[in-house]
Amino acid sequence: MGEKKRKEDSRDGFVFGRKNYKFMFIGLACIALGYMLMAGGGSDDPNVFNPDIFNWRRIRLAPTLILIGFGFQVYAILLDPNNK
Repeated sequence: MGEKKRKEDSRDGFVFGRKNYKFMFIGLACIALGYMLMAGGGSDDPNVFNPDIFNWRRIRLAPTLILIGFGFQVYAILLDPNNK
């Protein structure tokens, strides 16, 4: 009896639903954008200091976008795909 019920409950298909994947891709895009904003700002000559590495975009905006993207990822994993 228990074996039959388990077979009925187990279904073939994806673990996540369409909504989950949508939030995962949004989170992935936020993470990628954050890393792109953080890149660059180096100097070709090691004897010359480039103060551009400490601008607002690299210190505040990019890490915030990355954390928001990880938040979207966690939400996408925890979202119940069967809840209508």
